[in-house]
Amino acid sequence: MNMVKLAANLTMMFQDRPFLERIDAAAAAGFKAVECVAPYVVPAEEIADRLTRLDLQFALFNMPAGDWAGGDRGVAADPRRQQEFADGLETTLHYALTTRTPVVHLMAGKMPADADRSAWADTLIENVRRASDLLGPHGITIVLEPINTRVDMPGYFYDRTDAVLEVMDAVERDNVRLLYDIYHMQIMEGDLSRTIERLLPRIGHIQLADNPGRHEPGTGEINFPWLLSRIDALGYQGWIGCEYAPAGDTLDGLDWAKSYLSQHRIGGTA
Repeated sequence: MNMVKLAANLTMMFQDRPFLERIDAAAAAGFKAVECVAPYVVPAEEIADRLTRLDLQFALFNMPAGDWAGGDRGVAADPRRQQEFADGLETTLHYALTTRTPVVHLMAGKMPADADRSAWADTLIENVRRASDLLGPHGITIVLEPINTRVDMPGYFYDRTDAVLEVMDAVERDNVRLLYDIYHMQIMEGDLSRTIERLLPRIGHIQLADNPGRHEPGTGEINFPWLLSRIDALGYQGWIGCEYAPAGDTLDGLDWAKSYLSQHRIGGTA
């Protein structure tokens, strides 16, 4: 039986609707879980009420990542922004507990070319430990994601899996795991199947998009039917976040996912 579990990414999908209505649209399309970059646009209680009504799980969201519109992509490694990171921890805990979200993504940030990498690494390790010690007792996992610096995020602190594993090894916390994004790692490393198999014991969440273009599976070079069946066969039991930009209308581009999604539809919301 196919056990692949897909979560709709509300930041990337259903962008023609307000945030809370995207949750409705995801449920109507058959998703049983959602994720997003930043849920902070609405109160956590409103998200929780919507999730409960629709019987959905919040699979993952990102911890506060600074001024996203201004170019920030996290603050956890920046020695100048430790207080900002600490403040964001309290917000993270509130949203995670209120929405019963089991996994949060901690973003390291983009490092200036003239910055001291060792100082940034030390700051990141310290902040990941602090986050782990706060969130861990509540059963919350922290994931760290290598993000490609070739196309999408030049200057991001780490862009390869081995660099993230080094941080994880230094942090020494059981609830800190790897976020493996198939799109980013196809660009930076390739050899997806063997890499996922090797890293699976340390993976806490998976995301997908095709390459090039970062659109839905079937629009690019990655053989997703084979790869997803392989991930399933390896025994991965977590959610796989659909963090892609639909090439057109979100619903029109979901044919690839029909075999993975429930056939249940909520009348009038699709």
